[in-house]
Amino acid sequence: MSDIRLLFGTPAIKDRDKLISAVRELSAASGCIIQAFDADLVVSERHIRFAAEKALEAFSRERNIAKDPGMEIMRYASGERQIERAFFMGVGPGTGRIALAVATANGTRLPDEEELSRLIRPDGMGARLSPSAVMKAFNISETEISLVGEQRIEDLVIERVALVDTYH
Repeated sequence: MSDIRLLFGTPAIKDRDKLISAVRELSAASGCIIQAFDADLVVSERHIRFAAEKALEAFSRERNIAKDPGMEIMRYASGERQIERAFFMGVGPGTGRIALAVATANGTRLPDEEELSRLIRPDGMGARLSPSAVMKAFNISETEISLVGEQRIEDLVIERVALVDTYH
């Protein structure tokens, strides 16, 4: 992977199915990988970058579970081995704010601002960590938090991403 960009903002298309279709169309047209997430569950750019690296490595070694690279990134980002269990990270009917991960592979180019503006209205606010939402989504216990501290939630999520390959 040569480049990854993570944008946070509101969806330019309010209808979830139309947004997902537009994401797929731009991904196909540009040749890059684009995946939309519920922004409330993206802990940091490091979280998504690490998940993307793991997903693309799985594809290069032919150990991927999902057929779509974007879905493989979501699977890793969720810390789940099963695709169906990873959907909680995606854009749902009640998602107000999204994170859009855009990754290049094999020399493809990142879409320009105008192309991306058809999908997202960036707000410049980045990840807004809600500890309780993240703890619930990633199954982080109060015991874990008491041992490492709330400031280490990002590390606990990234640990789950790293362990995806070890789950059966």
